[in-house]
Amino acid sequence: QVQVEESGGGLVQAGGSLKLSCAATRRTFSRNFSRYALGWFRQAPGKEREFVSSISQSGDTTYYADSVKGRFTLSRYNFENTAYLQMNRLKPEDTAVYYCALGTGSDYDKEYDIWGQGTQVTVSS
Repeated sequence: QVQVEESGGGLVQAGGSLKLSCAATRRTFSRNFSRYALGWFRQAPGKEREFVSSISQSGDTTYYADSVKGRFTLSRYNFENTAYLQMNRLKPEDTAVYYCALGTGSDYDKEYDIWGQGTQVTVSS
């Protein structure tokens, strides 16, 4: 029973951009969307899931992994129950399945309770 849903993944050449979306999918849940911090994680084939970015409940505070800092920007619009991860200057090593999650806002995936099903991002060299 999915409560958040990602979209916007795809195939892009190195140096290109993609914008991922994360939206609440259930009416009853969407009323609580703003009560959660939101995080993005990614998992490449054969690798562990890793933290990408997070944003506070209000959207005032964001955190980024060093590997994406300066290239990715996370924002949220609580009135739309949606968050966006703008990814610029993409590199082949950014290739992974990207997951949106709701939780504490930390960089530890176990502190997130609600996960989407993921969206594939592939960056060709």
